[in-house]
Amino acid sequence: MRLNASMFKAIRISILLLVLLFVVLNTWLTQKRSTDWNNSLRMKVYPINADGSAETARYIASLSHDTFADIEDFMRRETERYGSSLERPVRVALGEPISDQPPKIEPDASVFGVMLWSLKMRWWVSSATSDQDSIEPDVSMFVRYHSEGGQIRLENSLGVQKGMYGIVNAYAGRRYAGTNNVIIAHELIHTLGGTDKYEPGSGQPQNPDGLAEPQRKPLYPQRYAEIMGGRVALAADDAVIPKSLKYAVIGDLTAREIRLTD
Repeated sequence: MRLNASMFKAIRISILLLVLLFVVLNTWLTQKRSTDWNNSLRMKVYPINADGSAETARYIASLSHDTFADIEDFMRRETERYGSSLERPVRVALGEPISDQPPKIEPDASVFGVMLWSLKMRWWVSSATSDQDSIEPDVSMFVRYHSEGGQIRLENSLGVQKGMYGIVNAYAGRRYAGTNNVIIAHELIHTLGGTDKYEPGSGQPQNPDGLAEPQRKPLYPQRYAEIMGGRVALAADDAVIPKSLKYAVIGDLTAREIRLTD
Protein backbone atom coordinates (compact mmCIF):
# COMPACT_ATOMS: atom_id res chain seq x y z
CA MET A 1 0.00 0.00 0.00
CA ARG A 2 1.37 3.37 -1.01
CA LEU A 3 1.27 6.21 1.50
CA ASN A 4 -0.28 9.44 0.31
CA ALA A 5 1.24 12.80 1.20
CA SER A 6 -1.07 13.48 4.16
CA MET A 7 -0.38 10.08 5.76
CA PHE A 8 3.36 10.50 5.30
CA LYS A 9 3.18 13.95 6.90
CA ALA A 10 1.18 12.57 9.84
CA ILE A 11 3.72 9.79 10.41
CA ARG A 12 6.61 12.24 10.24
CA ILE A 13 4.97 14.57 12.75
CA SER A 14 4.23 11.65 15.08
CA ILE A 15 7.86 10.57 15.00
CA LEU A 16 9.05 14.12 15.71
CA LEU A 17 6.61 14.40 18.62
CA LEU A 18 7.85 11.12 20.06
CA VAL A 19 11.45 12.29 19.79
CA LEU A 20 10.53 15.60 21.44
CA LEU A 21 8.68 13.76 24.21
CA PHE A 22 11.71 11.55 24.80
CA VAL A 23 14.03 14.59 24.98
CA VAL A 24 11.71 16.41 27.40
CA LEU A 25 11.29 13.35 29.61
CA ASN A 26 15.02 12.63 29.63
CA THR A 27 15.78 16.27 30.53
CA TRP A 28 13.19 16.20 33.33
CA LEU A 29 14.58 12.98 34.78
CA THR A 30 18.14 14.32 34.62
CA GLN A 31 17.14 17.52 36.38
CA LYS A 32 15.27 15.61 39.09
CA ARG A 33 18.17 13.24 39.67
CA SER A 34 20.72 16.06 39.69
CA THR A 35 19.11 17.65 42.74
CA ASP A 36 18.05 14.64 44.77
CA TRP A 37 21.53 14.73 46.41
CA ASN A 38 21.61 10.95 46.72
CA ASN A 39 24.41 10.43 44.22
CA SER A 40 27.38 12.39 42.97
CA LEU A 41 26.74 14.90 40.22
CA ARG A 42 29.26 14.52 37.40
CA MET A 43 30.45 17.79 35.87
CA LYS A 44 32.98 17.86 33.05
CA VAL A 45 35.00 20.95 32.19
CA TYR A 46 35.89 21.43 28.53
CA PRO A 47 38.54 24.14 27.95
CA ILE A 48 38.36 26.31 24.84
CA ASN A 49 41.07 28.63 23.53
CA ALA A 50 38.85 31.65 22.96
CA ASP A 51 41.48 33.96 21.44
CA GLY A 52 43.66 31.38 19.69
CA SER A 53 46.84 32.67 21.36
CA ALA A 54 49.88 30.58 22.22
CA GLU A 55 49.77 31.94 25.75
CA THR A 56 46.24 30.67 26.27
CA ALA A 57 47.14 27.32 24.70
CA ARG A 58 50.01 26.89 27.16
CA TYR A 59 47.75 27.63 30.10
CA ILE A 60 45.12 25.16 28.89
CA ALA A 61 47.85 22.51 28.57
CA SER A 62 48.75 23.09 32.24
CA LEU A 63 45.22 22.46 33.53
CA SER A 64 44.55 19.46 35.73
CA HIS A 65 41.85 18.18 38.05
CA ASP A 66 43.51 20.10 40.89
CA THR A 67 42.72 23.36 39.08
CA PHE A 68 39.04 22.78 39.81
CA ALA A 69 39.28 20.95 43.14
CA ASP A 70 37.95 24.02 44.98
CA ILE A 71 34.59 23.49 43.28
CA GLU A 72 34.30 19.98 44.72
CA ASP A 73 35.36 21.25 48.15
CA PHE A 74 32.88 24.12 48.01
CA MET A 75 29.94 21.89 47.08
CA ARG A 76 30.86 19.31 49.74
CA ARG A 77 31.17 21.98 52.44
CA GLU A 78 27.95 23.75 51.55
CA THR A 79 25.77 20.67 51.00
CA GLU A 80 27.06 19.29 54.30
CA ARG A 81 26.05 22.53 55.99
CA TYR A 82 22.48 21.87 54.82
CA GLY A 83 22.49 18.31 56.15
CA SER A 84 23.75 16.22 53.21
CA SER A 85 26.08 13.35 54.07
CA LEU A 86 27.23 12.75 50.49
CA GLU A 87 31.04 12.61 50.49
CA ARG A 88 31.48 14.04 46.98
CA PRO A 89 28.25 15.71 45.86
CA VAL A 90 30.03 16.99 42.73
CA ARG A 91 32.78 15.16 40.86
CA VAL A 92 34.70 17.33 38.42
CA ALA A 93 36.45 15.82 35.41
CA LEU A 94 38.66 17.63 32.91
CA GLY A 95 37.82 17.05 29.27
CA GLU A 96 39.99 17.43 26.21
CA PRO A 97 40.29 20.95 24.73
CA ILE A 98 37.63 21.85 22.15
CA SER A 99 38.50 23.86 19.07
CA ASP A 100 34.95 24.81 18.03
CA GLN A 101 33.47 27.99 19.46
CA PRO A 102 29.86 27.97 20.74
CA PRO A 103 27.17 29.74 18.73
CA LYS A 104 26.76 33.42 19.50
CA ILE A 105 23.52 35.21 20.19
CA GLU A 106 22.92 38.73 18.96
CA PRO A 107 22.39 41.30 21.77
CA ASP A 108 19.13 42.46 20.15
CA ALA A 109 17.90 39.00 19.17
CA SER A 110 14.14 38.54 18.87
CA VAL A 111 12.22 35.80 20.68
CA PHE A 112 12.56 33.64 17.56
CA GLY A 113 16.27 34.43 17.43
CA VAL A 114 16.72 33.32 21.04
CA MET A 115 14.82 30.10 20.34
CA LEU A 116 16.96 29.41 17.28
CA TRP A 117 20.13 30.12 19.24
CA SER A 118 18.95 27.74 21.98
CA LEU A 119 18.44 24.94 19.47
CA LYS A 120 21.85 25.60 17.94
CA MET A 121 23.44 25.51 21.41
CA ARG A 122 21.83 22.19 22.30
CA TRP A 123 23.14 20.72 19.05
CA TRP A 124 26.60 22.24 19.56
CA VAL A 125 26.88 20.94 23.14
CA SER A 126 26.17 17.37 22.04
CA SER A 127 28.26 17.43 18.86
CA ALA A 128 31.30 19.25 20.29
CA THR A 129 31.96 16.52 22.87
CA SER A 130 30.65 13.44 21.10
CA ASP A 131 34.10 12.07 20.21
CA GLN A 132 35.39 12.08 23.80
CA ASP A 133 32.38 11.16 25.95
CA SER A 134 31.49 7.49 26.02
CA ILE A 135 29.57 8.34 29.21
CA GLU A 136 27.90 11.72 29.14
CA PRO A 137 28.37 13.93 32.22
CA ASP A 138 25.40 15.33 34.09
CA VAL A 139 26.65 18.87 33.54
CA SER A 140 28.84 20.05 30.66
CA MET A 141 30.82 23.20 31.46
CA PHE A 142 32.63 24.92 28.59
CA VAL A 143 35.29 27.36 29.76
CA ARG A 144 36.47 29.86 27.14
CA TYR A 145 39.91 31.06 28.20
CA HIS A 146 41.27 34.45 27.11
CA SER A 147 44.87 35.65 27.39
CA GLU A 148 45.41 37.49 30.68
CA GLY A 149 47.57 40.03 28.86
CA GLY A 150 44.68 41.13 26.68
CA GLN A 151 42.51 44.14 27.36
CA ILE A 152 39.32 42.35 26.34
CA ARG A 153 36.23 42.75 28.47
CA LEU A 154 34.85 39.28 28.96
CA GLU A 155 31.37 38.42 27.79
CA ASN A 156 28.83 37.31 30.38
CA SER A 157 28.87 33.65 31.32
CA LEU A 158 25.73 31.54 31.43
CA GLY A 159 24.35 28.35 32.89
CA VAL A 160 21.30 26.63 31.37
CA GLN A 161 19.09 24.24 33.32
CA LYS A 162 17.33 22.88 30.23
CA GLY A 163 20.28 21.08 28.73
CA MET A 164 22.48 21.11 31.86
CA TYR A 165 25.37 23.06 30.36
CA GLY A 166 27.30 26.24 31.02
CA ILE A 167 29.47 28.64 29.02
CA VAL A 168 32.08 30.43 31.14
CA ASN A 169 34.34 33.22 29.92
CA ALA A 170 37.56 33.25 31.93
CA TYR A 171 41.10 34.59 31.93
CA ALA A 172 44.02 32.24 31.35
CA GLY A 173 46.53 32.39 34.19
CA ARG A 174 47.09 30.76 37.57
CA ARG A 175 46.27 33.95 39.46
CA TYR A 176 42.77 33.89 37.97
CA ALA A 177 42.03 30.24 38.84
CA GLY A 178 40.22 31.13 42.08
CA THR A 179 37.86 33.69 40.55
CA ASN A 180 37.33 31.45 37.52
CA ASN A 181 36.14 28.71 39.88
CA VAL A 182 33.73 31.13 41.55
CA ILE A 183 32.15 31.84 38.14
CA ILE A 184 32.08 28.14 37.21
CA ALA A 185 30.36 27.28 40.51
CA HIS A 186 27.85 30.10 39.92
CA GLU A 187 26.95 28.71 36.49
CA LEU A 188 26.84 25.15 37.88
CA ILE A 189 24.20 26.27 40.38
CA HIS A 190 22.26 27.82 37.47
CA THR A 191 22.10 24.41 35.77
CA LEU A 192 20.57 23.01 38.97
CA GLY A 193 17.84 25.64 39.12
CA GLY A 194 19.46 28.44 41.13
CA THR A 195 18.59 32.00 40.11
CA ASP A 196 20.67 35.18 40.05
CA LYS A 197 20.51 37.34 43.16
CA TYR A 198 22.21 40.53 42.04
CA GLU A 199 21.05 43.71 40.35
CA PRO A 200 21.42 43.32 36.55
CA GLY A 201 22.75 46.83 35.99
CA SER A 202 25.26 47.22 38.81
CA GLY A 203 26.03 43.62 39.77
CA GLN A 204 25.36 44.58 43.39
CA PRO A 205 24.09 41.61 45.49
CA GLN A 206 20.43 41.91 46.38
CA ASN A 207 19.46 42.39 50.01
CA PRO A 208 18.69 40.00 51.66
CA ASP A 209 18.84 36.94 49.36
CA GLY A 210 22.07 37.91 47.58
CA LEU A 211 23.98 38.42 50.83
CA ALA A 212 25.92 35.67 52.56
CA GLU A 213 25.12 37.08 56.01
CA PRO A 214 21.84 39.02 55.75
CA GLN A 215 21.55 39.18 59.57
CA ARG A 216 25.05 40.58 60.12
CA LYS A 217 25.23 43.76 62.22
CA PRO A 218 26.37 46.09 60.95
CA LEU A 219 25.27 44.67 57.59
CA TYR A 220 28.33 45.92 55.71
CA PRO A 221 30.97 44.95 54.95
CA GLN A 222 30.00 41.34 54.35
CA ARG A 223 32.73 38.73 54.83
CA TYR A 224 31.57 36.28 52.18
CA ALA A 225 29.69 36.16 48.88
CA GLU A 226 26.42 34.33 48.38
CA ILE A 227 27.28 32.26 45.31
CA MET A 228 24.30 33.49 43.26
CA GLY A 229 24.75 37.04 44.53
CA GLY A 230 28.15 36.67 42.92
CA ARG A 231 30.09 39.22 44.98
CA VAL A 232 31.13 40.19 48.47
CA ALA A 233 29.10 43.28 49.36
CA LEU A 234 31.44 45.81 50.98
CA ALA A 235 28.75 48.49 51.11
CA ALA A 236 25.26 49.08 49.76
CA ASP A 237 26.80 50.30 46.51
CA ASP A 238 30.14 48.47 46.41
CA ALA A 239 30.98 44.79 45.90
CA VAL A 240 33.87 42.64 44.66
CA ILE A 241 34.16 39.14 43.21
CA PRO A 242 35.73 36.85 45.85
CA LYS A 243 39.24 35.62 45.16
CA SER A 244 38.21 32.02 45.72
CA LEU A 245 35.33 29.79 46.78
CA LYS A 246 36.67 29.85 50.34
CA TYR A 247 34.84 33.18 50.58
CA ALA A 248 31.53 31.98 49.12
CA VAL A 249 28.45 30.25 50.53
CA ILE A 250 25.10 28.93 49.33
CA GLY A 251 22.33 31.06 50.82
CA ASP A 252 19.02 29.78 52.13
CA LEU A 253 16.93 30.72 49.08
CA THR A 254 19.46 29.21 46.67
CA ALA A 255 19.53 26.05 48.80
CA ARG A 256 15.75 25.77 48.45
CA GLU A 257 15.90 26.37 44.71
CA ILE A 258 18.33 23.48 44.21
CA ARG A 259 16.42 21.29 46.68
CA LEU A 260 19.12 21.14 49.35
CA THR A 261 16.47 22.09 51.89
CA ASP A 262 12.71 22.57 52.05
